[in-house]
Amino acid sequence: MNVLVLGSGGREHAISWKIKQSPLLTKLFIAPGNAGTGQLGTNVAINVDDFDAIKSFVLKNNIALIIVGPEVPLVKGIRDFFKNDIELANVKLIGPSKNGALLEGSKEFAKDFMAKYNIPTAQYKSFTLANYEAGYTFLESLKAPYVLKADGLAAGKGVIIENDIDKAKTQLKEMLEGKFGTASNKVVIEEFLDGIELSVFVLTDGIDYLLLPEAKDYKRIGEGDTGPNTGGMGAISPVPFADKKFMQRVEEKVIKPTIEGIQKEKIDFKGFIFFGLMNKNGTPYVIEYNVRMGDPETEVVMPRIKSDLLKLLVATAENKLSGKSIEIDERTVSTVMLVSQGYPGAYEKEKEINGISESTDVLIFHAGTKIVNNKILTNGGRVIAVSAYGNNIKDALNKSYEKAEEIQFQGKNYRKDIGFDL
Repeated sequence: MNVLVLGSGGREHAISWKIKQSPLLTKLFIAPGNAGTGQLGTNVAINVDDFDAIKSFVLKNNIALIIVGPEVPLVKGIRDFFKNDIELANVKLIGPSKNGALLEGSKEFAKDFMAKYNIPTAQYKSFTLANYEAGYTFLESLKAPYVLKADGLAAGKGVIIENDIDKAKTQLKEMLEGKFGTASNKVVIEEFLDGIELSVFVLTDGIDYLLLPEAKDYKRIGEGDTGPNTGGMGAISPVPFADKKFMQRVEEKVIKPTIEGIQKEKIDFKGFIFFGLMNKNGTPYVIEYNVRMGDPETEVVMPRIKSDLLKLLVATAENKLSGKSIEIDERTVSTVMLVSQGYPGAYEKEKEINGISESTDVLIFHAGTKIVNNKILTNGGRVIAVSAYGNNIKDALNKSYEKAEEIQFQGKNYRKDIGFDL
């Protein structure tokens, strides 16, 4: 079958790398892709939210399955667009409907959903500019630190944590006045959960689900988890504290009630659910939902899947996940993200990259790259994810860091303490 992957980051490169291994695959296309995906299939210069252009390409190239990598086209309703077009009736798509994507697209919707279905999460309230003073009062009822979240999509950067109450109030007002554009027209304030984070993923057809390998990512730019949030600076899988007992709690308290809620709300959901969790004294609390795979977590999750992913995605699209199983590699996989100087703030592009090569245990996933005149250049804040297999965390990280040193481009930066807290 012909497959189209939408997106241009490390997540889409890792998904494409895994799909490329399937005997079901005939041709692989990636839109818009990057320098790495271009080595696996054909990059197509189409924006992920240009639904009309995607439709034309799909019909012209006999695409049987679309995998939506990023959140924006899902929140904008790409599934509904395809489902309601008779010409696209036979095209399968991995990703939820627009109302399902609200689990990620609206923090308020997600928190209300969790409350309705008794899914453990922090206490919260949401506010607009019209009632910001009530937000001040709610902040005063909480203990520091204070967590403020933009209700809408903010490219992973719409969360602010403040220890000072006055600064938290200032941040609330600034957010409501447009600090994150329309994404923060509404702000969710919630209590701070003290614990250790992890990411859990399932593939679901809306009724049944398969549990994928869990991961722990590192969001802040600076070592010791300091500085501003980024899209992600590295990840580890498996997560040592996510033992069988803990994961049973995750399934019973979080995953199963979420799937049941999706059914009761009659949400058309065929794709990935990413549960951002906090392990608080052995109890999992949901920090957030994402309705697609995470990045850079995908760069450690995909290498651990031994099963034919494309076969499982087709089963998902056809409501046939019941009875299916997934085989997981027991080894540890780490990834270290190489980023451009200045990221997550302003950064320069088009710096030549040298030293890219893979080995038996090391995989290179491109995030923000492009090819110009046969040279690989930087084309984003996050540039390359260096993933490696190991017998344990230390072994995997040693290989990731060794390769991270070899890869060169002007302004290269990366965290040297991924996995420090495990």
